Amino acid sequence: MMSDGLAAFLAKSQSAILLYFLATNLLYLALFTVSILAILRHIHSMSYRNLLEISKSRLAPPISILVPAYNEATGIISSVKALLELNYPTFEVIIINDGSHDETLQKLIEAFGLSKTKRVYHQTIATKTVKGIYVARSAAAWSRLVLLDKENGGKSDALNAGINVSQYPLFCSVDADSILDRDSLLRVALPFMERADVVGVGGMVRIANGCSIAQGLIQIVRLPKQWLPCFQAVEYLRAFLSGRIAWANLGSLLVLSGAFSLFKKAPVLEVKGYDRSTVGEDMELVMRLHQTLRNQKRACGIEFIPDPVCWTEAPERFKMLWRQRDRWQRGLGQSLFRHRALLFNPRFGVLGLLTVPYFWAVEFLSPVVEIWGYLIFLIAAVLGQLQWESCAAFFLLAVMMGVNLSLLAVVLEELTLHRYPQVRDLMRLLAGAIFENFGYRQFTALARFAGILGFLNRSNVWGVLERKGLGNTA
Repeated sequence: MMSDGLAAFLAKSQSAILLYFLATNLLYLALFTVSILAILRHIHSMSYRNLLEISKSRLAPPISILVPAYNEATGIISSVKALLELNYPTFEVIIINDGSHDETLQKLIEAFGLSKTKRVYHQTIATKTVKGIYVARSAAAWSRLVLLDKENGGKSDALNAGINVSQYPLFCSVDADSILDRDSLLRVALPFMERADVVGVGGMVRIANGCSIAQGLIQIVRLPKQWLPCFQAVEYLRAFLSGRIAWANLGSLLVLSGAFSLFKKAPVLEVKGYDRSTVGEDMELVMRLHQTLRNQKRACGIEFIPDPVCWTEAPERFKMLWRQRDRWQRGLGQSLFRHRALLFNPRFGVLGLLTVPYFWAVEFLSPVVEIWGYLIFLIAAVLGQLQWESCAAFFLLAVMMGVNLSLLAVVLEELTLHRYPQVRDLMRLLAGAIFENFGYRQFTALARFAGILGFLNRSNVWGVLERKGLGNTA
């Protein structure tokens, strides 16, 4: 015989979960509306710009591209060659060999004719020991390339070492296994040319699995044949085309992808660079810039551009996907907790009153609520206390609204950016937008829940992600 207290608890829990998902989905729809308007404005403004003229302009600020590399021997040469061919007037490419155990260092030295210099390493930001700085023997051949060899200290430490060596006022962080479109730097640098208050700009990140690749460049855009990376392609579209664009237009974007983001170096030096004690260094840096600069009553423009594209390899195994989402969730928790002074703080405007509370309540806690919801409805069904109306509403809010949002993201991609030209790929995207909600979504919720537990246990393990590599597939 069930107690009245337990029955009341189950009923109230079901109602509370429904209210949570209703509020969450209304927020998603509002953000999506803001994003649609922002993308249309962006496309309209780009129609009046000539990238060829910008590429030849002296007004384009010079950029240092920072590439942390740890055991990247398989694809590092083609990646570096592709970076050196980017369409931008003035830039340098700084590869930071972060204590690799494979042949990354030797391959770079041999492929580009590099030799060790007597250049002094100045630690503006404290890092692990730099063992050597290499440049090309022939000044004309690979003059834009600099190689740092240092003790292993993790991605944040490697980026800080790259910042110390960089000579230009902007720096761009790029993952060693990522591929940039040739005009990406031109597009992502535009906000810095137009506004003095811009501190950081992020670009669109897409899934490279399935694409045809040659000489480190995407030749033909295709979706992967496997469903797991295909689901991630849909997920990336939804995250970037709705959330990040919307928050940027509200002046309160909290995260720029570590795979591809451009920063003004001076304010990053002011806040002492990337934090080496977190696994979410990209988000933590953006939040620290917001908090520091706004406390000083200085502008902190963090922008997002939907069309400069960085292509990255998505996990194709559930084990690797679990590790990735676990780490992302731990990094999210670390960043939010360290900058909890922003929460509900009216001094920070929309960022403090809306964005940070949203990230706590939705981005961080949604896995807990979703898993709790499944358990509550299961327990209620076993005990005969299931409210079928609530169950149907839960399914519509938790699953069908997710389907609708994913479908909207795919349609928005097709109507505006149109990076998947083949009809069969568009059909797979639409199918992925539906089927990702049945199994895949629940799996990632569990992985993120594990990340929350790891955050509470103060776990700071990075976790190795096995990758096949984005080699030539053309």
